[in-house]
Amino acid sequence: MSSWSEKHSLSIAVTMVVLGCSWLLKQTQMSPVLEAYYLATSPLQSQRQLLLEDKLTNARILELEQKNEELEHQNSQFKELLDYIGPKSASAIPAPIIGRYQDGWWHQIIIGRGSNDSIQEGYVVTGIGGIVGRIVAVTPNTSRVQLVSHPSSRVGVVVTRSRHLGYLQGHEGKTATMHFFAKVTDIKTGDAVSISPLSNLYPPGMAIGKIVSVTYDEGPAPKAEVELTAPLDSLEWLVVQPFQPNIFEQE
Repeated sequence: MSSWSEKHSLSIAVTMVVLGCSWLLKQTQMSPVLEAYYLATSPLQSQRQLLLEDKLTNARILELEQKNEELEHQNSQFKELLDYIGPKSASAIPAPIIGRYQDGWWHQIIIGRGSNDSIQEGYVVTGIGGIVGRIVAVTPNTSRVQLVSHPSSRVGVVVTRSRHLGYLQGHEGKTATMHFFAKVTDIKTGDAVSISPLSNLYPPGMAIGKIVSVTYDEGPAPKAEVELTAPLDSLEWLVVQPFQPNIFEQE
């Protein structure tokens, strides 16, 4: 009997310890284990929390920096626009570009001003550099602008230096083609091109481009490639100017 007790005494002791621990954990609802787990993992959790907070702080700082950069850019463009308008026209209406057509980038744009701002169809739209286009549709808060780069655009123009007349046809890009009305030879690269006194849709004398090349052998009258002076693909603000076109004639 004594040998059996000696043989199994260790097992009995271990069993009693396990049962005692089980009873203790049950009575304390495992709080010692949970506390031990918390103490063991607390440094890791604190480190993870600090890393997360640091990451969120950096993201917020980056967001604010980008917003500040965008505001500075917009303020700079708007200041340039106000300098461009100057005192020359009290009726000029600054307008932001709020939409473009993906499949017609050089055709039309939408501006964030409409009939509530006294804008009407036929009004002229300019930007830093010169003529941009004209208003072709108006809603209370927006307007649609047909650009001078639109393939259907025809604008009466004149070479400022020589006074040779023609019309400018857009072709979906930063340049347009000037078709001369007569067979002329006094055309030079770099000549300024402006709106003709005979134009029905735009006020005469407004800048529109400069000649970058001339072709003499494609018809009875020469053609000139004209670089548009207003950067139509990068403007963000425009100026709408009242103008009543001659609705009885089309250019």
